[in-house]
Amino acid sequence: MSSNLRIDGPRLVSRLEALAQIGATPEGGCRRLALTDEDKQGRDWLVGQMRGLGLEVKVDAIGNVVGILKGQQEGPAVILGSHIDTVGTGGRFDGALGVIAGVEVLAALRDAGLTPKRDMAVIAFTNEEGARFHPDMLGSYVWAGGMSVEAAHAEKDSEGAVLGTELNRIGYHGPERPGFLKAHAYLELHIEQGPVLEGEGGGLGAVTGIQAICWLELTLKGRPSHAGTTPMAYRKDPGLAAARINIFANELTRIISGQLANSGVIRVEPGNVNVVPERVVMSLDLRNPNDAPLAEAEATLRKFCAELSVRDEIEISFRDLARFPATPFAEELIAGVEASAAELDLPIRRMISGAGHDAQMMSRLCPTAMVFIPSIGGLSHNPAEFSTAEDMIAGANVLLSAAWRAANA
Repeated sequence: MSSNLRIDGPRLVSRLEALAQIGATPEGGCRRLALTDEDKQGRDWLVGQMRGLGLEVKVDAIGNVVGILKGQQEGPAVILGSHIDTVGTGGRFDGALGVIAGVEVLAALRDAGLTPKRDMAVIAFTNEEGARFHPDMLGSYVWAGGMSVEAAHAEKDSEGAVLGTELNRIGYHGPERPGFLKAHAYLELHIEQGPVLEGEGGGLGAVTGIQAICWLELTLKGRPSHAGTTPMAYRKDPGLAAARINIFANELTRIISGQLANSGVIRVEPGNVNVVPERVVMSLDLRNPNDAPLAEAEATLRKFCAELSVRDEIEISFRDLARFPATPFAEELIAGVEASAAELDLPIRRMISGAGHDAQMMSRLCPTAMVFIPSIGGLSHNPAEFSTAEDMIAGANVLLSAAWRAANA
């Protein structure tokens, strides 16, 4: 790569700011839930940016948006990407940075009059967050063949809206088959979403892989009764059982090395202050860098729930929401990311990702790696999510160098 080839930093920041205005919230964050009107507006804007660069734009049957820069020869492409959907109380950078940086990589090559040996492409994957439809990383999961288009189209959100119907409604049920563009390599730039890089003095992260993830939904059924007239010993309280399960899941994190646990959704019915609940639906997010400890944590939790069900006379059932194994990335691409940072005189360290990413799905198809930049305060999935322009530009330049290296190897 030419030693002076760089991302247009101000243009990168400007494009990010423009996308952030679509679904902007009063708190300074962004709300672009998958397949909503705001998501359609974001997609329309992105397609316009891609076409403005002369990219060939295609949309597949799950709504993944693909912009392709043709190379000198036929064959698999070097793909860059991420997502532009957000959680309900999201920030401006999660996902969006990876897509816009991918666009900027191809724009930089256009500006310099360079044509890579291999095709290069940028993809915005559908419903990465899983905030509206399950599972998370749905678009890349379908792209990689882990889930059929038909099964994905049948998914429903919490209000009963059907994914396939919503795709048609916003005009992004495309004609292409997911996975139509064969991948030589996949690279993704992302904010860290955690405090490690900032806490250790800044710099970039060369991501070595993604930890294992298990999402469970538990439904607990008890007996509704009057909270003032039913003595404690006579109650069959699923709300109390849910609290005990949440506490036990967190106790496991002190026993099992590397274990994480969270219950982000607890819905109580009928939800009256003076009624012992009849039903509770709760989520559990269990993660571990390694598969075996995660399996141990889940088995131990299920055993605890079985014993609790008998003791408290509460019916407890489980439903899988998502389940992905630990995912190591490709050493040759990780080394390429490190070499690119060294060429640019940028500090970088190896690290694992605590969050799931589309790269996790793409690693099923091709060598994969990621670049992390610091998240100020470690915040993400939060309107206050922030990364500096300096770090975004640095990360995008490493992405540019690593992608060019892969496209011409």
